[in-house]
Amino acid sequence: QVQLVESGGGLVQAGGSLRLSCAASGSIFAVKTMGWYRQAPGKQRELVATITSGGTTNYVDSVKGRFTISRDNAKNTVYLQMNSLKPEDTAVYYCNADLLGGSSWSFRDYWGQGTQVTVSS
Repeated sequence: QVQLVESGGGLVQAGGSLRLSCAASGSIFAVKTMGWYRQAPGKQRELVATITSGGTTNYVDSVKGRFTISRDNAKNTVYLQMNSLKPEDTAVYYCNADLLGGSSWSFRDYWGQGTQVTVSS
């Protein structure tokens, strides 16, 4: 089966940096868009950034200029470099991948288990 495993979350002071990683493993045939979403307490999950297999990126306005998404296609891994972190960035961050793998005959969304990012003021 397919798994997405995230790492890199933690506690950081405002203005600091963190780098999240997410590796897709298992029986994977192809990966389209990968991305990061986040969910703060009492709020809906929101898109943070996405990157296509060709490297086209998209960001939510609130993180533009501070966060950078990248990927290593050979490793089926996506990264999120987060700089100039703010307390409002505090959330559980989830990795997402649109991929073909496992027992599915079509592309479908897979999600990681989430990693907590806490930014103190």
